[in-house]
Amino acid sequence: MQFKNKVESGEFAILAEIEPPKGVDTTVMVENAQRVKGVVDAFIVPEMSNAVMRMSSLGGSLLLNSKGMESVMQVCCRDRNRLALQGDILAACASGVKNIIAVKGVDPGNGDHHQTRAVYDISLSELLNTMQLFQEGKDMAGINLKGSPEIFVGSNITMTATGSLLDKELEELRSKVDSGTDYFVTPPVFDMQSVNSFLKKVDLSKTHIIPTVLLLKSLGMARYISKVMPHVKIPDSVIKRLQEAPDKARECTRISMDMIETLKSEGFSGVNVSTIGWENKLPEILGVFAD
Repeated sequence: MQFKNKVESGEFAILAEIEPPKGVDTTVMVENAQRVKGVVDAFIVPEMSNAVMRMSSLGGSLLLNSKGMESVMQVCCRDRNRLALQGDILAACASGVKNIIAVKGVDPGNGDHHQTRAVYDISLSELLNTMQLFQEGKDMAGINLKGSPEIFVGSNITMTATGSLLDKELEELRSKVDSGTDYFVTPPVFDMQSVNSFLKKVDLSKTHIIPTVLLLKSLGMARYISKVMPHVKIPDSVIKRLQEAPDKARECTRISMDMIETLKSEGFSGVNVSTIGWENKLPEILGVFAD
């Protein structure tokens, strides 16, 4: 478990999101992952992100593991009841997937199957508690397991919150730590000023925070995110940088590379690089970490 070992030893870990296909042809997924094998410590396989139907995170994670690449399986409360969630987590662990990140999951109304009914049989806190119970040898019903899994448990946290929302995030952070969460992946971060209030109250040497570095695809994308995603703060300096860049695509890559270096220097446990379907850009973004 290279990812776990790096985080726990204080080394800077590199995660990258890699979407499984909408279908059974995994050629592109595997090829993109293999291009940064040895640089990326583990690949987060989203569970139908934005409620768009794709191959499951369990399937994608098992596939990458079978190719010698460590994965992080995402599980969300939206899609399965407590029986199915427990069964999938045990199946993953028994098959060698030991990194699991738990999230609530976005509303299916945002996705491509609008008649989907969200499950939400259990809450995110209950899901995290379940993985702690598993490691203690019991299931949600208190029944003993035949073999206890070892799980490196992750969840999400928002660092850009302010005021009462920040207090709520910090309370959730403490609750998740008490539930056995080992590390936290954040929404995209584009500057340190937006997370200063959070960092004044969290000791990065004791809490493993892994910010997401999102690859912008265009100036229009940056402007859109800035307007409609309140939890993602894109400073005017980044917008201006893109406006003035003669090669905007190249500048988007440079912005991601610079943010990774900044987060590393600030003492975070690692980064999660998200390219939203442009995984072919990962070698360029992560070139600085290649041998």
